[in-house]
Amino acid sequence: MLLTAGQAGGSPVTFWIMMGLFVVIFYFLIIRPQSKRQKEHKNMIAAIDKGDEVVTAGGILGKVNKVTDDYIVISIAENVNISVQKHAVTASLPKGTLKSIKD
Repeated sequence: MLLTAGQAGGSPVTFWIMMGLFVVIFYFLIIRPQSKRQKEHKNMIAAIDKGDEVVTAGGILGKVNKVTDDYIVISIAENVNISVQKHAVTASLPKGTLKSIKD
């Protein structure tokens, strides 16, 4: 039995249904989780205040001494302060974490 051109290619409706499914799967597996992480990070950065303990993207742990619009000053040791951009902060630690690490 020979296949005609219509039978070999399948239906255009099936193609568009499959493309729609790929878009939905792509959205729920990649786009939505990334958007959620970005929103959580933005909220965490907005909530940073003096006295908070943070970790930077470079792995530096410290206590926030000063907060400005774009930068924060972090104390990493006695009399050692560094300025970093706010978006470089990757995590806010629970109070007392630095003290427990030093002991």
